[in-house]
Amino acid sequence: MVLSQMDAGRALTSAAARGDSSEVRRILEECRVHPDKVNEFGKTALQVMMMGNPTVATLLLEHGADPNIQDSQGITPLHDAARTGFLETLQVLVEYGASVNIPDQNGSLPIHVAIREGHHEVVEFLAPRSNLKCGW
Repeated sequence: MVLSQMDAGRALTSAAARGDSSEVRRILEECRVHPDKVNEFGKTALQVMMMGNPTVATLLLEHGADPNIQDSQGITPLHDAARTGFLETLQVLVEYGASVNIPDQNGSLPIHVAIREGHHEVVEFLAPRSNLKCGW
């Protein structure tokens, strides 16, 4: 199946957003779509995936998705996982090289987001990995 570049990005991000791991796998492997192909909004599948589905995250990362990709606000998939409190997905992202020390445009690290949202398990996981040195 041959997809146009825009259709490929749209199909992959749509499947990832639904958490449809079998469709994500099919698009990646049969259609040979790069996991960082963007949709019409300029977002990759990792940026829009259903955060509560670590299987989708693993598939995308195994196929070469960039775990440190940032949107226009500097938000990474790790920021999103920390915000939503999905520890398993966050652990997968870190396992595949996501940096816990990339700040968004406001200077917030994923741990700051997790603290703000009250996700204690996520904070406990991120704390020993995060660079929390003050600059004062």
